[in-house]
Amino acid sequence: MRTQIVAGNWKMNMLFEDADDLINNIVEFVKSNKLENTAVIVCPPSPYLELATDQAFESDLYVGAQNISNFESGAYTGEISAAMLASMRVDYCIIGHSERRKYFNESHEVLAEKVNVALTHNIIPIFCCGEVLPEREAEKHFEIIEAQLEESLFHLKKGDFSNIVIAYEPVWAIGTGVTASPEQAQEMHHFIRGLIAQKYDISTAENTTILYGGSCNGKNAKELFANTDVDGGLIGGASLKPAEFIQIIQSF
Repeated sequence: MRTQIVAGNWKMNMLFEDADDLINNIVEFVKSNKLENTAVIVCPPSPYLELATDQAFESDLYVGAQNISNFESGAYTGEISAAMLASMRVDYCIIGHSERRKYFNESHEVLAEKVNVALTHNIIPIFCCGEVLPEREAEKHFEIIEAQLEESLFHLKKGDFSNIVIAYEPVWAIGTGVTASPEQAQEMHHFIRGLIAQKYDISTAENTTILYGGSCNGKNAKELFANTDVDGGLIGGASLKPAEFIQIIQSF
């Protein structure tokens, strides 16, 4: 049975005291509730990672980074290496988010390097893939997703790929208030699972967790998560509100 995941991507939000309170609220919920086959992850801005891992210690809350360098170490001012993240007990890292692709020009090749270095240090990549609105309207969305997976993930051997989490993010739905319909989400998640089966095998596909990311919130999470191939969500703005984030966790 594949793991269900709710991961909160805080992006560049929260001041220190607010971050402290938010993490504490989530930790208390996780400690007081037995979550069956569900992993909860918080992905705060990098200055708060140690705060998060300290609070999450000895609880079932996992911590993820929002970015990782494709270099191991060296004179790369401002970068954060996989070894640094691992030394802080960071469990996951978001790789390939549409905002990183758009604003920081991250290529398929760079993303493949980031995936490799994360796996080398036992950090689980949450690999994002998705199409923009013109690509969806031109009915190229399947083609775009296939290319993103092929170029940045499908170089991996089966054993390494088994440590990957995929997040499908229709870029046209991120931060817009527009959400892909449950049918659209299921269609794409099923397509992604089919690509994995073709590349590796059915067992690998069936055991790969695929998240939905695109204006998922407390109101629509239950309907989205009810789909056979939707295994949870990569949550943006709603992850900054403890009550709503907890509501999403309870939507399975």
